[in-house]
Amino acid sequence: MSTKLEQVNDKFQVKRYKIQYPISAYTFPRETRLQLVRFDDKYIHIELTDGRVLSVPLGWIPTVHHAAPEEREKYEISRDRTMIIWDPAKCAINDEIRISDYLEPLNNISKMVAEKKTEYRVKPATRQRRVTRHKPRARAK
Repeated sequence: MSTKLEQVNDKFQVKRYKIQYPISAYTFPRETRLQLVRFDDKYIHIELTDGRVLSVPLGWIPTVHHAAPEEREKYEISRDRTMIIWDPAKCAINDEIRISDYLEPLNNISKMVAEKKTEYRVKPATRQRRVTRHKPRARAK
């Protein structure tokens, strides 16, 4: 079997564009902090201190989704302004939301969920290995 390779000399035309703004002119958030939380029929809208607005479907948070609208409003923002907390002593909801959970890539979240599942898992019983003893073979004479 022979393989024949052809060399192709394609010329690419490179078009250059003028950079309008340097990288220092762009804003990249360094931290995520809560400023304001509001609800509508379908979403929880979270305004961040850097100007972004995060809208999370209520269906993603079953405890909040199934609660009455007046109960949703009984939240507190954590001291470090990274979590929304519903205290069960003050309302019918017992939940907390970390903003970073909704801003990070999905693979980090699935890793976190896997870690949470293992927190409550009971250690599996150790398997005992059965030892089978073979009869010694008779030696051939």
